[in-house]
Amino acid sequence: MSSVVMSSSKEADLTTAVLMYAMRCLAEGDQQALRAMNFGPKELDALTEMNLGDLYRADALRVHCLHIGLNREVFWPMLEHLRHQRASEELQRSLLVADAPLEMMQQLFGVSSREYTRWRRLLTLAPSVGRPPELSEADTHALWYAWQAQLQQQDGGSLTATDFLSLHHETGIGLRSLWALVQRWDSYGVGSPGEQAARNGR
Repeated sequence: MSSVVMSSSKEADLTTAVLMYAMRCLAEGDQQALRAMNFGPKELDALTEMNLGDLYRADALRVHCLHIGLNREVFWPMLEHLRHQRASEELQRSLLVADAPLEMMQQLFGVSSREYTRWRRLLTLAPSVGRPPELSEADTHALWYAWQAQLQQQDGGSLTATDFLSLHHETGIGLRSLWALVQRWDSYGVGSPGEQAARNGR
């Protein structure tokens, strides 16, 4: 028993993809998109009669009936948006690997608890349980001075996700402990760890 193997071509892939898009636009009543693709009443009637088998048959064709043009006014902003998204996702992965807590990811990126858990599983990270460990006096001092330096660079503004990652790399302190202590300092407006110790000793 012989079988016929239909080899797809780039032309067929393009035709099939556009026809599927047009069929979806028709089903959703997106007349504006269909008009932009030059579909008139007769073409819409023909499109209504098409089925999955027709798309399979079109996949064997090596021609297409399309006129393709690049809209540069849309292309470049779209590309910039994709680059921004890619950079944001890479930054989020780096933060999670550095043990960023859920509260930090929620505040900086709006990440939900479900997304947070899913990302940690994808990155095969151990579950974060309990409070972060208390830092030694040396680590606390190192973090405070590094934090102050970052604040000066920001000219009084809030630290960004990149700033927190830089603090982690500079001090070697995990982000769970780092975030908890920085938030405490930021909330209460405390002085240096040395000043705090002096006050506590009075």
